[in-house]
Formats: sequence, structure tokens, C-alpha cells
Amino acid sequence: MSQFIESIKVEDQEIYLLEFHQKRVNQTFAHFGREGSIDLEKIYDHLDHDEDGLFKLRIGYDLDKKVRTQMIPYAIPEIQDFQLVENNSFDYSFKFEDRKELEKMRIKSKAEEIIIVKNNHITDTSFSNILFLKGKDWFTPKTYLLNGVQRQHLLKQKKIKETEITLQNIKQFSHFQLINAMNDFDDMFIYPIDRIINLPGNEEYLDL
Repeated sequence: MSQFIESIKVEDQEIYLLEFHQKRVNQTFAHFGREGSIDLEKIYDHLDHDEDGLFKLRIGYDLDKKVRTQMIPYAIPEIQDFQLVENNSFDYSFKFEDRKELEKMRIKSKAEEIIIVKNNHITDTSFSNILFLKGKDWFTPKTYLLNGVQRQHLLKQKKIKETEITLQNIKQFSHFQLINAMNDFDDMFIYPIDRIINLPGNEEYLDL
């Protein structure tokens, strides 16, 4: 039985992007031919969470509607370096709990975090979508692995645009940042493009 997760931002007892999380859960049940879904808002309300601060609400569930919850204090990580890692067969269309393949790629790399390249196109890191800066505009790859809730939210607000980002044009961008349910669009965590240790043209490019 497939197991799935939702990681939801809760800050000062307020839950964020619930509409997008619920839509993804509903789509997961529908895709696998199951009627109904689980109600994330009811699950949160039953937790009686009354602490201020930033938390990750981790909801694990299966298609029989069995649910496990954890409320985990959260701090946004600052990452020292990134590496492009090629994997043309990897699929993460749904938010599966099993992350073994992602962890295997990350451990094998020479950097703290990976950026997965699929068929010559930039996709995501091991835990987030990614934005790239060109001039004053932020862009996100059309070739994502998982269409994350924060990504959908920022596109809907027209704060970011979709574009094709490849190994050939990645150096046209000056900076990048990571976004997911826990990491907002945030000027505090912007990385220069050369934080990627093996950009095309560098000696170590894709040398694993």
C-alpha cells in the first residue's frame, strides 16, 4: 500500500496553504481510484495545537484513510553548497513518503543538497521546488518533479513565472532560492548561482 505525506506550515497557530494541500490529497485519492479523501482541516483542529512559533505539521496517510500526525518545531535551513545530479528515470509525481531514491542521490553527491537534472532539464532539489532570478524576475522550471503547494500559490499570485531551464541556459540566471510548504518566497535565503559547485563548464560537472 502506497504511503503519502503532507508537510504543512503552522505558524503561531495559523495553518497555511490548506486549500492547496487539500487539493493535492484529493487528487491523490482520485488518481488511485479511491472515493472520498481525508479532511486536513479536521485533522488539524483535533490536534488542539496551542503553541506559538513555526511548526511543520506532518500528516502521513494511506488510501485506506489511516492517518498519522506529527507537529515538529521547524527552522528554515541555510545550505552551504549544491550539486547538479542527473537522473532521467526518477518520478515523484505524488508526494510519496518513501524518499529512499532521493536520499540515495543526495548521499552519493559531494554537496549538502542536490538539484536533480532530468533529460537535460532542471527540476527540483531533494525537498523543494526551486526559483531562479534573471534581472528582477523570478522563474521556476516548467520541468518540476512535484508541483508543490508554494509553487502553485506563487504562480497564482503572479509573483513568479514558469520557463524552460536547462543545462544550456542555467548560467543566464544570477541567483536561486528554494520554496516549499515551509519555505516561503523569501529575500533572506537567496543563493548566488555559483553556490552550485558543478555548473556546466566547471571541471566537476556531473562527475559523481
